[in-house]
Amino acid sequence: MLTVVPEPVAGEDRTGGLPLGESCSLIDNIVREGARRMLAEALQAEADACIARFAGERDERGHRLVVRNGSHQPREVLTSAGAVEVRAPRINDKRIDPDTGERQRFTSAILPPWCRKTPKINEVLPLLYLHGLSTSDFGPALGQFLGSSAGLSSSVITKLTETWRAEQRAFAARDLSDVDYVYLWVDGIHVNIRLEEHKLCLLVMIGVRTDGRKELVALADGYRESTESWADLLRDCARRGMRAPVLAIGDGALGFWGALREVFPQTTEQRCWFHKIANILGGLPKSAHPGAKKALAEIWNAEDKRHALDAARAFEAIYGAKFGKAVAKLTDDLDTLLAFYDYPAEHWIHLRTTNPIESTFATVRHRTKVTRGPGSRSAGLAMAFKLIEAAQARWRAVNAPHLVALVRAGARFEAGKLVERPDAQTAESTAEAAA
Repeated sequence: MLTVVPEPVAGEDRTGGLPLGESCSLIDNIVREGARRMLAEALQAEADACIARFAGERDERGHRLVVRNGSHQPREVLTSAGAVEVRAPRINDKRIDPDTGERQRFTSAILPPWCRKTPKINEVLPLLYLHGLSTSDFGPALGQFLGSSAGLSSSVITKLTETWRAEQRAFAARDLSDVDYVYLWVDGIHVNIRLEEHKLCLLVMIGVRTDGRKELVALADGYRESTESWADLLRDCARRGMRAPVLAIGDGALGFWGALREVFPQTTEQRCWFHKIANILGGLPKSAHPGAKKALAEIWNAEDKRHALDAARAFEAIYGAKFGKAVAKLTDDLDTLLAFYDYPAEHWIHLRTTNPIESTFATVRHRTKVTRGPGSRSAGLAMAFKLIEAAQARWRAVNAPHLVALVRAGARFEAGKLVERPDAQTAESTAEAAA
């Protein structure tokens, strides 16, 4: 049913005559009072149920062993509705445990003695820290919002973040035999350590499953992106059941490629065009950058591999005589730079660069800028893991995800299109050539 609501007269409000700020405060108070009453009733019902359950147990004088004994001292509990003051019922339990000989004690399942924050608050506090809120800012920032700053000290927040380290260790030891990564992006990310001289080098691997979804494969603390550090990580993944990916994408300067050839020699290599363009432009004068960028775009954004090779030869013809070293950076790695053209055209935009890692670690760099770096290597590793885990929920699948399984199955693609019957086409071409 529609109701006609008249426009308010000038100077009149719809908050019952209360100023807007007081009206909002009144709503908060009503919500908190409702939460307090509901919690009190739930605790009372829990205590009554316990007393009723043991009503038949009595001592030698016929007195009940489980009885009410007033209430505990009031305490504040931080909830999503704000700070709520609670007086939990107290129960006098005189029963004796036959196994230990000690007195049994009633413990509320709704509000344990140690509880000062609801689980939802416990979850959100580390996430706020993760996204840039300093530990010393929790009290001022959330105290007014929640109605109390109790339980928001720096030490409390730090204890909550300790769970990240356990989660990261469990992630690093998980079984990989039940997942199949067809594409693999790799990179090394350097993060400042506040209490140490050397930076933390994070070795990151993000993969694409056969259903097209992106997923963090591995995250480890390496030593300056060395070949041995990458080899240790790849061997560990292989021990845990990881199959060799079809294509690996990374920066040409990584020690990763030597490790890949040792552990997964059948994997095809693809160099990152974003890093390669920066390297090439570094060998050219700034006056040549606009033209060189346009010429390089003709290579990585070509219609197919044949046109890309033509564009590469044109680039060499224009700049080879004057800037041989810069051109050599392109020609020496041309095969690995153009490897992505042998895969579905819908995937080219994903396979040319390591952007999935670069864009994700922009969040890590922002977090470490706020905190001036983690206090230790293990803390930095755990922080990066949680940031990537949070970002992973927003990652979209690759274009045309149904083609990823065909890539794993060994399907052949020419000019980005699937060759339906490569054997038959080859036989026809041979027959035509013979005729």
